[in-house]
Amino acid sequence: MTDTEYAAFVAANWDRYLRVAYLLTGTEHAAEELLQDTLVKLYSRWRRVSAIGDPNAYVRRMLANGNVSRWRRSRREHLVDVAPEAGSAAAGRAGGGADGRQEPGGRDHAVDLRRALMRLPAGQRAVAVLRHFEDLSEKQVAEVLGCSVGTVKSQNAKALAGLRQHLDAYFEETRSLL
Repeated sequence: MTDTEYAAFVAANWDRYLRVAYLLTGTEHAAEELLQDTLVKLYSRWRRVSAIGDPNAYVRRMLANGNVSRWRRSRREHLVDVAPEAGSAAAGRAGGGADGRQEPGGRDHAVDLRRALMRLPAGQRAVAVLRHFEDLSEKQVAEVLGCSVGTVKSQNAKALAGLRQHLDAYFEETRSLL
């Protein structure tokens, strides 16, 4: 396949994979960096990847693996000259979600969901994003992550339980504000 086909693939799939990268990383900057790094690696392997079939599975796996590597690097302590300011308690409560839905009192459920996703361990988050946001089957998620279907099932169950727990806490906080 040619550079033109690679460029067409990237153009057709940029938004989709940026969303996946965002859900994996939690920030726009990190998502763009992860996706760009992934696409650079994909370009160097494009002929081989496109020749073996669907490059989408390869990209999903590269995103998941790249995010785990990024997460491991970020666990190192970073020294700064000035301590960061504490976030405002009102941060994330104003404004509407992507779909404009919001609870009385200004609560944005999309923000709550993203925060809950970021509190999950990287492996559970990868399973949840691929399974529920990318709508892959358990078998497909297992192939992308290089693990067994049983591992996907258990990680998915733990991820959903964690999301429920975190979201219940956010909803309790909202009720106490009203």
